[in-house]
Amino acid sequence: MFTHNCVGTNDVMQAGRFYDAALAPLGIRRLGDFLDQGLAYGARAAEFLVLRPLDGAPASPGNGITLGFKAPDRASVDAFHAAGLAAGGSDAGAPGPRGAVPHAYGAYLFDPDGNKICAYCFKSPLADGVAPDA
Repeated sequence: MFTHNCVGTNDVMQAGRFYDAALAPLGIRRLGDFLDQGLAYGARAAEFLVLRPLDGAPASPGNGITLGFKAPDRASVDAFHAAGLAAGGSDAGAPGPRGAVPHAYGAYLFDPDGNKICAYCFKSPLADGVAPDA
């Protein structure tokens, strides 16, 4: 459905430290620079970009916008949240069950620029060896 997603940043190096740490538990890695504008992340192709705005205006987070990343398991959601906090992000929703869909388990962070991101796993808790009421 999407070819890529972007967030804006005012400090590419700081954003890179945050996203390198937060996305690693999800199997998403930095692929390198994206032109002279920012950074590219993905598995094989640039699917997520962290960019300075082309118009020269300061980057600002979108009100009501959240980018969600798929996590392979609940432990990866937990690791995403912990790594993001340790790398300068702030909590926007601790890891835990979410009522949106069956078995949803997610965590939310604000990156250093205020962009809201999350990681979700939709596997049954039994798939991760977690008690059914967790």
